[in-house]
Amino acid sequence: MALKSVIVLESTNPHFGWNDSGSKPSGFPLNWINGPEKVCKSISFGGFSGFLACRAIRNVEDGNSSKRSTKLQRVIDETKSEVSKRLQKDSSSFPKPLSVSDLSSTADDGSKVRISFKGCPGSYTEDAAFKAYPKCETVPCNEFEDAFKAVELWLTDKAVLPIENSSSGSIHRNYDLLLRHRLHIVGEVQLAVNFCLLALPGVRSEHLKRVISHPQALSLSDSLLSKLGVSRENVDDTAVAAQYVASNGLRDAGVVASARAAEIYGLNILADGIQDDSDNITRFLVLARDPIIPRTNKQFKTSIVFTLDEGPGVLFKALAVFALRGINLTKIESRPQRKRPLRVVDDSNTGSAKYFDYLFYIDFEASMAEPRAQNALGHLQEFATFLRILGCYPMDTTL
Repeated sequence: MALKSVIVLESTNPHFGWNDSGSKPSGFPLNWINGPEKVCKSISFGGFSGFLACRAIRNVEDGNSSKRSTKLQRVIDETKSEVSKRLQKDSSSFPKPLSVSDLSSTADDGSKVRISFKGCPGSYTEDAAFKAYPKCETVPCNEFEDAFKAVELWLTDKAVLPIENSSSGSIHRNYDLLLRHRLHIVGEVQLAVNFCLLALPGVRSEHLKRVISHPQALSLSDSLLSKLGVSRENVDDTAVAAQYVASNGLRDAGVVASARAAEIYGLNILADGIQDDSDNITRFLVLARDPIIPRTNKQFKTSIVFTLDEGPGVLFKALAVFALRGINLTKIESRPQRKRPLRVVDDSNTGSAKYFDYLFYIDFEASMAEPRAQNALGHLQEFATFLRILGCYPMDTTL
């Protein structure tokens, strides 16, 4: 009696893709199926379209087992040979698997990195960008939100924005923008801010009747400006003030800005280090479309935002999840929710009281690669009504 069979050859992993181990299939199992006298093989490699080939097998008498084995072995050998040749031929067109190095941040020098920032060339924010990425290309923007949108629209790779100053505190506008947009914090920059009094060449400080700059720069240089007895005029950016005085040839106006702004716009430095507090530090954040991989080989910081239900001790419980695990908090900031700023709460028998619903922003010294940080956020999530990780990034310990 003739034995009619089909040998179906399949890859050991029929859905093999580049996210797997990366090695080629080592063998093909044989499935014996009664039916037509054909052997069919079909192989699928993820996005690579498979191929189909069929070979005829003649009927083999029951007594010719050795001949049958020989023919079957020949089919198997030829099949493996064809698969191997096809893989070698097409492997060059396959996408290469990503490695950790592909997902890491760009080189430290910032070459080929475009960074958006609010202001003009010569601003302190641009100085922060150059500190983080010395060879980057900076892209000035009119507003903080424009710097965010430039990254979201792929016009730039990253954005740098100030978030707090050691003398004047937090920049609340940028906290709101962090929540409104979906960018990730991938780094921080601490910059020692040195204010200079600038003016056109040939102009001396006693000639000045007014000084133009950002309101924060003017307030932090109060002692010198009060001695000069000049009026103060506010603009959005220190470098914008320097550009304005230079382009309009204002000989009665001085500027509080950086030494680099003086170089860019052709102004003279009348006085250096005029800030009231010599330790004037501004902290900047670096934002990108994608987060970086948290690590434990260096000091990392994590920034989060969350909301809580109203109740006694709720905020204490939220902060305790970090204290219980020995995690240091470096910053806590509260901001009212814009979309629902007021909430009515029953207050015994006297009617109702109105409270603000708050968002809490927290920075803590731990990497999300550490179990203690993961456990702390898991604990916080048990009673937080909203929780979002804004970023996990290396700490900047330099000035």
